[in-house]
Amino acid sequence: MNEALTVLDPTDEREAPERRRVPRLPSVAGRKLALLDISKARGDVFLERLAERLRGLGAEVESFKKPTFSRPAPLDLRQQIAERADAVIEALAD
Repeated sequence: MNEALTVLDPTDEREAPERRRVPRLPSVAGRKLALLDISKARGDVFLERLAERLRGLGAEVESFKKPTFSRPAPLDLRQQIAERADAVIEALAD
């Protein structure tokens, strides 16, 4: 599948920087995955269910939470996730 992919960035950038897509992991088995809760209602419920499924597939899962949904994750939180995980899944809402 070589179709062009358009990714829309919801941030308030007047000119969005060009970003390269990172290849998907071939499998989650044996990988360290970070689940990022953006602090919206019931996001933790969804992520806990997802964590159970991922653990069942052999992944090691660690949960993180943003202080508020209205701002990007703080730099120190992003760095912590980058150091501790092979990939991150962020729960979005709306």
